[in-house]
Amino acid sequence: MTAMLEKGKISAVQMSFLLYAIVIGTVIISVPATIGKHAKNDLWLSPIWASLFGMIAVGVSIGLHRMFPRLTLIQSLSRIFGRIPGKLLGLAYLVFYLILNGHGIRLYADFIVGTALPSTPILVLMATMIFVASVAVYGGIEGIGRSSQVIVPLYVLTFLIIVLLLLPDAKPNRLFPMLENGIVPSLKGAVTPQGWFAETLLLSFILPCLSDSKKAMKWGLAAVLAVMTTLVLANLIILLLYGNNVSRYVYPLLSATRYISYAEFFENVEAALVAIWVLGNFIKFSIIQYAVVLGTAQWLELADYRPLVWPIGFVMLLIGFWSLPNQMVLTQYSSTVFPYYSLLFQTILPLFILFVAFLRIRASRGGPTSG
Repeated sequence: MTAMLEKGKISAVQMSFLLYAIVIGTVIISVPATIGKHAKNDLWLSPIWASLFGMIAVGVSIGLHRMFPRLTLIQSLSRIFGRIPGKLLGLAYLVFYLILNGHGIRLYADFIVGTALPSTPILVLMATMIFVASVAVYGGIEGIGRSSQVIVPLYVLTFLIIVLLLLPDAKPNRLFPMLENGIVPSLKGAVTPQGWFAETLLLSFILPCLSDSKKAMKWGLAAVLAVMTTLVLANLIILLLYGNNVSRYVYPLLSATRYISYAEFFENVEAALVAIWVLGNFIKFSIIQYAVVLGTAQWLELADYRPLVWPIGFVMLLIGFWSLPNQMVLTQYSSTVFPYYSLLFQTILPLFILFVAFLRIRASRGGPTSG
């Protein structure tokens, strides 16, 4: 079925904001500590290498879109590999993103319980986020896109203010020695964040809704570069504050903001960081749930995706609540399992899919299909 289930349209700028929120949503809080374990003084370099995977994902998404302009990733797979293999691969992607969002929501809930609301049950925090995200998904891509126009600039502004407030306590000498052990440590540090950068592959679910698709490449790459810059700045300021002790903190950026105090009245800045982080995650979880709901409806060849919003939201709640029993398991999963899981589904397989699609288009001696 190739009919468009989503009639809403978003601009390339809104698409860029969505991609920024998808990647930066969960990565900025805990991943710097993981990077620091491997990269040490060069942890600010790791996001630069990791961003290459985001650029690959953007390139693959746009390449597939040019071959199949009206189709999402789930729909194009049947065109590329045939009905049965395409359906099976599409199902694998739907399960991947279903689990991805469930685990992401658990990461969000654990963070809130550990830093702001220690007496609140994790299940309550997860359920409220899924409820709000489900409402947004039910309203369609336009509503999520407009929300990102407000939330993402506010996110960036808050982050930049925090960095500026932390600068007086930064010690530039902690940046050295630079590349003491060569480039390898920073490459090892890039293994974990590459999994998050590659989430820009979700662009393949958004592109059919774009009103100005000619600008997709420019704004897609701009989003990746913006995330890279944000992470480089975050890792730099954390390094200049903590030096080689970064890996000892579970949430180093949040820990740093607790030391901000001016004139004994301008303090508790971490509350602003938590609040804006929650809003950023709302966009992230909404767009991933939207991709899963839309993709499932297309996989099942339904006429409307909205009846699936609440059931899929409930399944995500169950996955997040039951699959990761505690913070230790969640941290281990995020640093040792997810990066390679993501590498397979969001880099290696997409490149293979694009290659096969190119061969099929070339063999047919026809132009790109219009869906």
